[in-house]
Amino acid sequence: PDPVHLQLLTPSFEHWLGTDVFSRDVLSRILFGARVSLAVGIASSLLAVLVGGAVGCAAGLARPLVDNLLMRGVDVALALPRVFLLLAVFALWEGVPMGVVILLIALTGWFETSRLVRAHVRQLRGADFVVAATALGGGRGRVLRHLLPHVAATIIVSATLDIGNIILLEAGLSFLGLGMRPPAPTWGNMIMEGRSLLFTAPWVALAPGVALTLTVVAFNLLGDGLRDALDPRRAR
Repeated sequence: PDPVHLQLLTPSFEHWLGTDVFSRDVLSRILFGARVSLAVGIASSLLAVLVGGAVGCAAGLARPLVDNLLMRGVDVALALPRVFLLLAVFALWEGVPMGVVILLIALTGWFETSRLVRAHVRQLRGADFVVAATALGGGRGRVLRHLLPHVAATIIVSATLDIGNIILLEAGLSFLGLGMRPPAPTWGNMIMEGRSLLFTAPWVALAPGVALTLTVVAFNLLGDGLRDALDPRRAR
């Protein structure tokens, strides 16, 4: 078929979500763009919780001086506007590779996790199993091995909730023309491309917008469910 005559087709049995101005199937682009959004969200979240969990455990087990230094550094980092930093860095790139997007988002998003883990570790420092491990001559490494199963729930919930936020952040950067740029499809740049067609072909922007919303809501609900399931106080 002539590609020109496939421009901006309305949703049909042949093209379930219609086509865009370049005759591309919107559903196919949403599914392909999901790879980017989910990869960035999951990979960035995992890297962020690894860094944040390590710093939080180190601060929670460290002496007061080291703990204070680490937490003051985290406080300073939290005071810096994350989105502004990402905008400034991404503006220097002409088409940012996915690996760089994942790394930068992760390195600017681990601070809250470190504070959560540190608070949990300090709360558990006086638990019987920690006192027993210390009394038997266990070093910080052995104590940490006993603590990790108890801290894992906090890390898992934090990572799950972060995935939705990171997907939304990546979409916002792509919408502004930063991050990964067309023709590589991401939900953010698909919404950007369709914003001028809202009154003539609304499906071009609305379809990826709905996909983005449903995905973020799903991860937030999953995080809330995991928090309720893994927190014994909520279970009671």
